[in-house]
Amino acid sequence: MRFYPVNLNIKGKLCIVIGGGKVAERKVKNILFYGGKVKVISPELTPMLAEMSGQKKINYIKCKYQSRLLKGAYLVFVATSGRKINSKIAGDAVKSDIMVNVCDSAKKSTFVLPAVLRQKGVTIAVSTDGLSPRKAVRIRDKLKELI
Repeated sequence: MRFYPVNLNIKGKLCIVIGGGKVAERKVKNILFYGGKVKVISPELTPMLAEMSGQKKINYIKCKYQSRLLKGAYLVFVATSGRKINSKIAGDAVKSDIMVNVCDSAKKSTFVLPAVLRQKGVTIAVSTDGLSPRKAVRIRDKLKELI
């Protein structure tokens, strides 16, 4: 599968993260960095996500996934540990014409995230079309040495 490279302006856009663990935490930090609004749907949160919720940096919905909760989303990030529920969420997002990233499955995703290097006003994104995220990170780290 090949993905079309693009940089998105998500400022003020609703980005939904489903899951409340460490992977979700990384997604939330990046969405906030780029100015997106974050809604997290999960029965539980990491301490850091709980703190963000308490500070009103994110909107937290404490529950298991329900398809109606995708309403209004610009992007959906699926970061649960259950492959079956991840697949259902991805299917629901696609049916609703919402772009979706399933953190452990490029095949079920409509977009994948590159390894990103930001330095001195330059952003470099390295993608392997979801085939080898670790390889993309290694390449990004080598590029960091050059800048």
